[in-house]
Amino acid sequence: MNRFQYNTCVDQYADGLFRFVLASLRNRMEAEDVVQDCFARVWERRHQVEYDKAKSYLFTTAYHLVVDQTRKRHQEVAVEQLFQLPDKGANAYPDVNEILHKAVATLPEAQRSAVLLRDYEGYSYQEIGDITGQTEAQVKTNIFRARTALRNVIKNMDNLIDIEP
Repeated sequence: MNRFQYNTCVDQYADGLFRFVLASLRNRMEAEDVVQDCFARVWERRHQVEYDKAKSYLFTTAYHLVVDQTRKRHQEVAVEQLFQLPDKGANAYPDVNEILHKAVATLPEAQRSAVLLRDYEGYSYQEIGDITGQTEAQVKTNIFRARTALRNVIKNMDNLIDIEP
């Protein structure tokens, strides 16, 4: 890969890579560091990484760095604490998007990465498998389980919208 191709990779993939990492880590500064580290690694290995495989290399590297970063943090917060909604009398409507992001954050890493890569970034099952090192069947299973868990969180939020008769 030459300098022009590297700069093209930065232009094409930086935003998507950042969205993926940010959705996984939920910390802007850590996400910026991970993305920068990914591009630094591509630059260091520019003679070994082919231009047409750079996107896969970047997302695979990002996935592994996110897993490492998550292990470092090792912060587990109870689901009950994450989903505290206002009292029914408050007449406030919680932000469904915020609740969904919190629900995604509680998923196991394999499910979270698979659903983020599929639903946020639009990767195919095979591409996700290549990035995460899983088989296509494992990817499909993780996505199914993640979507089921997210659906249950939203469905079980019985006081999500307070409707008075």
